Amino acid sequence: MSDEGRLVAGRYRLVERIGRGGMGTVWRAEDEVLARQVALKQLHTQPQLSGAEVATLYERTRREARSAARVVHPNVIVVHDVVEDDGRPCIVMEYVPAPTLGDILKGGRTLPPEEAARIGLGMIAAVRAAHTAGVLHRDIKPGNVLLGAEGRVVLTDFGIAQTAGTSTLTQTGEMVGSIDFMAPERIRGQKPGPSSDLWSLGATLYQAVEGRPPYRRDTAMETAYAIAVEPFEPMRQAGPLEPLIEILLSRDPEDRPTAEQTERALRATWSGGPTTTVPRTAVAAQEAPADDPAPSRTSPTPVTPATPPPDEGVRGRKRGPRVLVPVVTVLAVAAVGGIVYATSHDDGTPAATRRAGTSATPSPLLDGYRRVHDKQLGVSFPVPDDWKAKKTADGGVTYADPTGLAGITIGMVDPAGSHPVDHFKDIETNTKANYPTYRRLRMQKTTFRDQPAAVWEFTFQGRARVFRAIDLGYGSAGGREYDIYLSAPDARWETYRPVFDAVRDGFTG
Repeated sequence: MSDEGRLVAGRYRLVERIGRGGMGTVWRAEDEVLARQVALKQLHTQPQLSGAEVATLYERTRREARSAARVVHPNVIVVHDVVEDDGRPCIVMEYVPAPTLGDILKGGRTLPPEEAARIGLGMIAAVRAAHTAGVLHRDIKPGNVLLGAEGRVVLTDFGIAQTAGTSTLTQTGEMVGSIDFMAPERIRGQKPGPSSDLWSLGATLYQAVEGRPPYRRDTAMETAYAIAVEPFEPMRQAGPLEPLIEILLSRDPEDRPTAEQTERALRATWSGGPTTTVPRTAVAAQEAPADDPAPSRTSPTPVTPATPPPDEGVRGRKRGPRVLVPVVTVLAVAAVGGIVYATSHDDGTPAATRRAGTSATPSPLLDGYRRVHDKQLGVSFPVPDDWKAKKTADGGVTYADPTGLAGITIGMVDPAGSHPVDHFKDIETNTKANYPTYRRLRMQKTTFRDQPAAVWEFTFQGRARVFRAIDLGYGSAGGREYDIYLSAPDARWETYRPVFDAVRDGFTG
């Protein structure tokens, strides 16, 4: 027999069933006292549960109401009332006539990164409000995100929310929540924290742009195992959101950005500004003071992030302050690129010098490259057709690949010091002080184009991946020193390393 038309608690007339999940059914109802529409969540009757389990379920529902009621924010569903219906608690909430993000993404549909960022901004605003109130949501997923009129984004269903100081209301070994969006620490049975909600936000954004959850497998058990130990499928459509999503999906909660950092990164993507601001996943900046982002390769003066948000500078966490910088700055600083790799011959001459020789005549332009001329630096060089230019704060220029994770940077020191290797050593001293995990592979004098030159190789472990880099500096004392630097993910080094060779061989200055 349908409950449609039934009066609950002498006040709420059930009009239409609008949702059904594992714990209950949601109805559109008429509040006959205030003559307004509301959403009423009614628990399922589950006769297989023991009395203790039923009591736990009911208490969890009451706690949902208490948790949600503590969070007053436009991006959080409003809880109006909690009533009893035949001994079962029912939650009366604001009615938002809107589809869920899950509805929009059904059948593998996706959203453009900018639209995903807009929705993410509403979600992170709700998360920040909840965390400020001491509430963890613990079930952030597309199905719990309502997309209302005039662009409103509403986080709903605090059914398994946990308030600071309360018990978890789960049995030993029991996991409550949606497995596709459950953070690794919860899979491992560890206590969730605010960063667990951020992981779930990352998984939600991943599905929004890629059309599937990041770790979905054929069974829940296989999915849980993948979340705990396996890498997620590489993103292909995330565009400027990729670095943020990747760091949100870090397995170690301490490696994830704060909610404040996440909000700034999303805002930069949605606003369509000149650069995309992301947590510095591939760099050491999380270990550096917030007011000294990273040392420059081309000048001993610290690089200032290009076009930072007006409220740049963030709260420190266990591993030190994290800062948000544009992708271009991530690519532009030498000591933050990651692992460096280059080969040398038996006589110690870098391969870069041997291939380029001493002639100033550039090599022919390769297919898929275009030649660019930088008047400020007074140089020209080839770059891949789809790599885009961004000026660095110290006057250099970076050409970044479409993912924003790899880039070639050209810098200049004028006037040059005694030798490029001395310049590199000065930067290295600062690097060692700021980045304890830095390790030099080699720093070697050589010649390039009949001028003094040096090759600097170093290693650095980023938060989310290993990077490699190579840096060639050349120039005579009192003249100009030019630096050619490539940084790229280690996993794709064989793809990116030829870009350095092409730029170096075609470089004129």
